[in-house]
Amino acid sequence: MDTHGHENRLAFDVTHRLVLSIAIPMTLGFITTPLLGLVGTGVVGHMGQPDALAGLAIGAMLFDLILGSFNFLRASTTGLTAQAFGRHDRHAQQGVFWRALISALGCGAGLLCLSPLLLAAGLKLMGPESTVAAATSTYFSIRILAGPAALANYAILGFVLGRGQGSIGLLLQTIINGTNIVLAIALGLWLDWGVAGVAWGTMVGETAGAVVGLLIVLSGFDRADRPTRAEIFSRHRLAELFALNRDILIRTFVLLAAFTIMTRIGTSFGAVTLAANAVLMNFFLLSGYYLDGLANAAEQITGRAIGARYRPAFDRGLKLTALWSFGLAGIISLFFLLAGPWLISVLTTSPDVQQAAETYLPWAAVTGLTGALAFLMDGVFIGATWSTDMRNRMLMSFAGYLLALAVFVPLFRNHGLWLAMNGFLLFRGVFLAMLVKPRADQTFRAAQ
Repeated sequence: MDTHGHENRLAFDVTHRLVLSIAIPMTLGFITTPLLGLVGTGVVGHMGQPDALAGLAIGAMLFDLILGSFNFLRASTTGLTAQAFGRHDRHAQQGVFWRALISALGCGAGLLCLSPLLLAAGLKLMGPESTVAAATSTYFSIRILAGPAALANYAILGFVLGRGQGSIGLLLQTIINGTNIVLAIALGLWLDWGVAGVAWGTMVGETAGAVVGLLIVLSGFDRADRPTRAEIFSRHRLAELFALNRDILIRTFVLLAAFTIMTRIGTSFGAVTLAANAVLMNFFLLSGYYLDGLANAAEQITGRAIGARYRPAFDRGLKLTALWSFGLAGIISLFFLLAGPWLISVLTTSPDVQQAAETYLPWAAVTGLTGALAFLMDGVFIGATWSTDMRNRMLMSFAGYLLALAVFVPLFRNHGLWLAMNGFLLFRGVFLAMLVKPRADQTFRAAQ
């Protein structure tokens, strides 16, 4: 094969505009998500029933855990679609989409079947009082109906991101979250349905997003490129998807474990320190929104470059996404250091918690910087579908984190806890970055 000719045919330029055309819409989409929690809390809070509010909080947290575990559906679809997009292979793109959608709907149906067990396990884990448990059960039982639609949205979002269509991703997020917010207020407050109204709002929002997303994706498909049923259910392709999803799922669970351990250890320092840590984690989450947006850009550009077998686009994509990631991380870290005391006073009115949060503020402020490389590398490795490396390096980083906790927490207490968390973020980024050049050399050499 004439590789040079192949490169010229599939070559593409990586520009700042290309990076930002994916990163900005996705960052805006991610930022609308916490609005949901605020609106739901505000709606139920206006009812003046603390038990209902506590029930909603527990129910929402259970869904964050359950649905967060299925994020691999979005990530693997983006990587595989981007590579097919880079090859200009419309037939393969449709194959990836149908396998992802069928997997998502299958997982969603499984969630529905297991919902009584999941609810029972969640209530046992949280141990709420009977009135709180009743509110949690109401919320959970309604919202779980959207399980298949919510997971289908992961597959749809993964597909449009893989094709670099960040604006469609933003549109779908806006439909899901906008419908949710409007209905939560209308049903929860105006019709006085309370917790049930908030849950129905979420259910309808997810379903509306899935329907519109499917219409957009399917309208772009050409019948001539449609894969056969045998191709969609090809054992080789399903095994590839399963391995990718398994590795990303393990990585996600380890990440959840790291944050759970941090909360668990923070509990032992008393209520004030625990509350201060919870306030400060918002700064890390805010940093995560734009870092995630840039990671999405890295996923698409990396996958597309590998599909196109065009190394210059891979190297340039890595350079530009790194530039934006570290530049923005530096700016927002400085912003949190300077505006942190004011933000803390907005988030909590307790003088004790404010004082404690200000003490540990520098640790939280720099999480954007220490985490920038980790987010970026996750994007590169997902786009390149180097999932085994990502899983293994995450396990190595977690081992380093546990060691840091064992050494620094007894010495420095909560300062040690934040030091270990920043170390964990650094480990993840550095361990993966060490592999990028050898893996890229190997991948592009094999493609020639």
